[in-house]
Amino acid sequence: MLQSIIRKREKREEREEKKEKRKRVREREKERERERERERKRERERERKREKERERERKRERERERKREKER
Repeated sequence: MLQSIIRKREKREEREEKKEKRKRVREREKERERERERERKRERERERKREKERERERKRERERERKREKER
């Protein structure tokens, strides 16, 4: 009788531990996904800045070209 109660308690505790473990695993996964998303966002921002800079450079180049043409 007593052993039956003890065994039920142990089983319940095992289930709760498994549940907690799965919960922690899901939380870690979510956090990793959030971190990947933040990294993708940073990368898009860096790319956008590089593109902006390239555009400014092309514009400057066109201006220099235009001035050269004018001087001729």
